[in-house]
Amino acid sequence: MRVVAGVIALVLSGGCWSSAAGILSPQLSPQAALDGLLASDRAFAAASRTTTVIPALTAMFAENVTMPGPGGLTSGRAAAADTLKANPANATGVLDWAPIRGGLSADGIHGFTYGYMTMMQPSGDVVPLKYLAYWVKQEGRWLVAAYKRRARPAGEVDAALRAPALPAQLQERLTSAAVMDAHRTSLIAAEQAFSDEAQRIGLGAAFTEYGLPDAMNMGGPDDRGFMFGNDNIGRNIGASEPTISSSVYWSTDSAIVASSGDLGVTFGFIRLHPKEGQAARPPVPFFTIWRKVNGVWRYIAE
Repeated sequence: MRVVAGVIALVLSGGCWSSAAGILSPQLSPQAALDGLLASDRAFAAASRTTTVIPALTAMFAENVTMPGPGGLTSGRAAAADTLKANPANATGVLDWAPIRGGLSADGIHGFTYGYMTMMQPSGDVVPLKYLAYWVKQEGRWLVAAYKRRARPAGEVDAALRAPALPAQLQERLTSAAVMDAHRTSLIAAEQAFSDEAQRIGLGAAFTEYGLPDAMNMGGPDDRGFMFGNDNIGRNIGASEPTISSSVYWSTDSAIVASSGDLGVTFGFIRLHPKEGQAARPPVPFFTIWRKVNGVWRYIAE
């Protein structure tokens, strides 16, 4: 664990905000701020090679991290660790990963990364994975506030770094509770409108309408890579759905939003519309990362 802490400390000691006052450096560009986030992600990946899955992941988790699990949405670092312990592979596996894209809020303290990952077992078995993380900068350190990973089939993927999702410029962090509540309310309303629209026009069409052209969807168990673009995502998700109805509906229970009101993440549950004679199925937890563009919330990664 000394090696883990040492590698991480080399990268996380700096930042665009002072740990005391959260003052934004006027010289810092959005790309430079994002580079700090990507460097943090890579530092945690480098440290993960010296330990096993659970300490590697919990080292980068915020105290209040949220992670989807078999029993729902896991809240808190300790609960996330317990969820990871339920999979025996995590006790012996060693992770390695690299981000292929990142995004940043205009206040410089919220961001996201996603990329490809592998888990290596002592037996030599290698499990291909992909991950999505939402980060919040706390006291000068980037930590993960929401996290999920998913298995993928073996084979080559395009691991080239994709163009970032950046604000035009950085701005000072706002601290008004009223402003933050307004941002959060507007994002929760956008998620609800997304579900409502799916009931009206169909799931695939709603995913097209509510996504950005550079949006990412993690895809299903047979998808080796990510799905990119709202049109492509909507077409794939709607392939097995009726055109004017949706088999599912969802709502969000909570959200985290940057003070700049341009990046946030929603948490909730997807539910299946009951059919006559069909047993009820448990709801499926989700989180979705949203970006506000031209004053409108649209999903950017989920």
